[in-house]
Amino acid sequence: MIRTAVARALSIAGHPAILMPFAVTVAADTRGASPAVLYVAAGATIAVAVAIAAFSIVQVRSGRWTHVDASVPSERSQLNVVSAGLLLGAAALLWLNGQPLALVAGSAIAGALVVLAHLLRAAFKLSLHCAFAVYAASLLWPSVALVAVTLVLSAAVAWSRLVLRRHTPPEVVSGLLSGAVAGVGFNIIAG
Repeated sequence: MIRTAVARALSIAGHPAILMPFAVTVAADTRGASPAVLYVAAGATIAVAVAIAAFSIVQVRSGRWTHVDASVPSERSQLNVVSAGLLLGAAALLWLNGQPLALVAGSAIAGALVVLAHLLRAAFKLSLHCAFAVYAASLLWPSVALVAVTLVLSAAVAWSRLVLRRHTPPEVVSGLLSGAVAGVGFNIIAG
């Protein structure tokens, strides 16, 4: 019982909608972004997270979904399409408004992670919780301390997804690896 409660708490703490706005804002700050860019970074990630949460809640309250976790394949597919569209749309808007490459790339790569999960959905359910946890850690580079703390959280999120039986070990490992690849790509692009 306690183990499940801890797993739920870690799953919530490591949820992409909670973790990514924090990571993006801290990353922009540690990279010396101006206050205006910090507001855009925080605002864009929070807006995407709120839109995804609102979509999920509306789906549940209308009876179209059984749970906001979107574990049913058709629910997950809808969530992936909406999430990818919002993230890629945010990247396009950031680019059109002349925002720094790191913000544009960060959002585009996040959208690409969701597209990857959507494309793999017939084979297995890639753990986006795990992917985004590792991706968030990579955004915090070069702060070794912040990366280390976030990687510990990533391991805890991976454990929670297994305990809650939301994913299988291969789905969790694939999520962790996908997030790492996305993070390396981000750091190459953003410099």
